[in-house]
Amino acid sequence: MEENKNVSKNGWKRLFKKKWFFPAVYLGVAALLLSVVLWYQNIANQGADLAEDLSNQLNNESESENQGTDDAAPVMQQQEVLQLPVAEDLQVDIVTKFYDYSADEAAQEKALILYQNKYKQSDGIAITTADQQAFDVMASLSGTVAEIKQDPLWGMMVKMVHDEGIATYYASLGEVLVEEGTELKQGQVLGTAGQSNLGAENGIHVQFEVRKDDEPINPETFLNKPINTIKAPSKSESEDVDVDEDAEDTTDEQDADESNETDTDTESDKETDTEDDAENETTDEHTHSSAESTKNA
Repeated sequence: MEENKNVSKNGWKRLFKKKWFFPAVYLGVAALLLSVVLWYQNIANQGADLAEDLSNQLNNESESENQGTDDAAPVMQQQEVLQLPVAEDLQVDIVTKFYDYSADEAAQEKALILYQNKYKQSDGIAITTADQQAFDVMASLSGTVAEIKQDPLWGMMVKMVHDEGIATYYASLGEVLVEEGTELKQGQVLGTAGQSNLGAENGIHVQFEVRKDDEPINPETFLNKPINTIKAPSKSESEDVDVDEDAEDTTDEQDADESNETDTDTESDKETDTEDDAENETTDEHTHSSAESTKNA
């Protein structure tokens, strides 16, 4: 046992005496330290790259969300549809229609408003309830309150302006709950229904009108449709209406002229008959006088 220990010690001593032993040890330690340093730097670099990638990813997601929000606003605005200016669950009746020149006679009669023994064509629709109770009047589209005024015929009136050249009018209001310049979202209350001199037979109601580029349009035609689909009547249709009205006026004038000519002819005939009667009477008197003279002779 002691011999083995001695051999082992002698072996280590001989190894230590080798010239290459300690340099080899130094090189091994240095290589180990260098490996540790490189490994640490690699881990540190990977951590920094990972943190940078994570930061960039978060920034990109944030920008995408913001861009999506910005893009969603115009889309939502374009998708807004025209609605009646009343609550969805309110039971209402449209008692006066929009006067459409292309409609039949029965429909046009429902679009006439009687005032002081004269009929006025309706540029909108009159909305009322069966119980004749006041109800909330709401913005049919999101927009800005442009004007509030007291009209002698329509009573209290509110005008709102919207995108796409659209303007809405709410007349015959009993109470106005907004001010000029107020921004309203679709469905927000702007007043209550009331009465007006024009359309007084409708009782408590709201007169609702829609205009595109200042041209009145039929609200019922575009209900529940996007506002970018609302279009004013074409110029050709307006010109056709004007031509028809001018033709009617011309026909009326011609009928009046023919009637006057007929009356003139009748008067002339009467005068001619009167003159003929007078001549006949004169002839009869002359004949009678001649006969008496002959008899006397």
